Amino acid sequence: MLRLYTRFYIALVASLALFLVSTAILWRLMGGPTVMPAGHMLGHPSRAWAVHFHLLLTVLALSIGVAAYPLVRQISRRLERLQRGVESLGAGDLSARVPVEGKDEVARLAGSFNRSAAQIEQLVKANKTLLANASHELRTPLARIRLAVELLKDSADARRRAGLEQDIAELDWLVDEILLASRLDTVTEAIDTQEVDLLALAAEECSRYDGAQLEGTPGVIRADPRLLRRLLRNLLENAARHGVAPTQVRIARDSAAATITVWDAGPGVPPTEFESVFRPFNRPSSGAQQSGTGLGLSLVRQIARRHGGDARCATMPDGRSCFLVTLPLRAG
Repeated sequence: MLRLYTRFYIALVASLALFLVSTAILWRLMGGPTVMPAGHMLGHPSRAWAVHFHLLLTVLALSIGVAAYPLVRQISRRLERLQRGVESLGAGDLSARVPVEGKDEVARLAGSFNRSAAQIEQLVKANKTLLANASHELRTPLARIRLAVELLKDSADARRRAGLEQDIAELDWLVDEILLASRLDTVTEAIDTQEVDLLALAAEECSRYDGAQLEGTPGVIRADPRLLRRLLRNLLENAARHGVAPTQVRIARDSAAATITVWDAGPGVPPTEFESVFRPFNRPSSGAQQSGTGLGLSLVRQIARRHGGDARCATMPDGRSCFLVTLPLRAG
């Protein structure tokens, strides 16, 4: 099969050759122009011959252009299908494939894309299987450790027992967050949304934390209540671990979106770390308490974006920082 650039080159040369040959044939068939005597008017037959000749040349050029269109369109159509396949894969459709047509460069590119997409799909499936198996294997020893702690409840030192219980709770929380982060990354189906009163949900979560203060007006949005509850809980947990009480939560909304603002009495996040705090397993650079999984804020942003919104750090008028989450009234 000829290479793609060779086909274009041959088509161009053939079009030029056809044009020249056709021009020569027209010239001979029309007999060529006669010499125009000096002083003759513009309506001389030679002038009419020139007009007809140029008109025929124009029609000929248009005909060659129309005849070459199917070849160019065939190649561009395959490139468009390849583009749609790449966009589908980039949007999260791991089953996206494109048809392999012909034996030129475009066909080889389509074959390479299909092989790469298949490998990516296989890797993602293997990753999901690994995480599911790991969660099961981790929870089994965690359950045994928890049982052992209960059996040692009366004989073990109270301080050591409390430490063990805290370690177990953090490991259990870590497993949950890793699984949720993986699911948000790999599952491309639309989230299951329903009408949720954001202020009421925030009130439930704030009641779990001492000193958490809530303000705002009731408002209903369409969201996944389970994911939204995790978003609020992670923000409050982050403030409890790394901030200074009391924690403030404000719920506001306009005609397009609802806004969740969370801050505490401490200085907050330095402006240089506004983005890094949302990276998985990030730890604060300050001397604050280093407990936690390091996934909480990363999950906050993932959940917000799965709803069509976003999460970021912002500077308040008094110079402190806050966490700002925007959620459209109808989840994307």
